[in-house]
Amino acid sequence: MKKGIHPPYKETIIRCACGAQYTTGSTKENLKVEICSACHPLFTGKQKFVDSGGRIERFRRKYGNKK
Repeated sequence: MKKGIHPPYKETIIRCACGAQYTTGSTKENLKVEICSACHPLFTGKQKFVDSGGRIERFRRKYGNKK
């Protein structure tokens, strides 16, 4: 690798909204995520609504209910 062109690679902590923490290496420090393997429905087997009002409601507010 060429010297001086790559960002420094350091140990960082990734924190999830559910409270889980993971230590890994990255070029960024202290990452925060909304969902991880400890709380994702695919891995847990429990159904959980992540975006309850999200895209459809924003679309309806923006463009209205045209019929």
